Amino acid sequence: MKFLVLWQMELSLLSPEMARAVGAMPDYGERLESEGKVLSRYHVVGSHGGAWIYDVDSHEEFERLLGRAPVFNFARYTVHALAEMDSGRPGD
Repeated sequence: MKFLVLWQMELSLLSPEMARAVGAMPDYGERLESEGKVLSRYHVVGSHGGAWIYDVDSHEEFERLLGRAPVFNFARYTVHALAEMDSGRPGD
């Protein structure tokens, strides 16, 4: 199961704790990439947040990983479930 997660920092919650959480995100993302749970991570230009593509075995696993993100309590999330597209051509 793949999910596209767009997250944006809630700047009204700016605090030293939020700064530490933001600083912990690169290590968290690298760990998930090395485990094959995050396929790619992007910074959204002009925004205080990012776009990550998760590849997980279940909804429960996805929610667990998202909830463990260091910025979970400091960000707003938009989540899109992704589905593979085929060309519809015979033999594909």
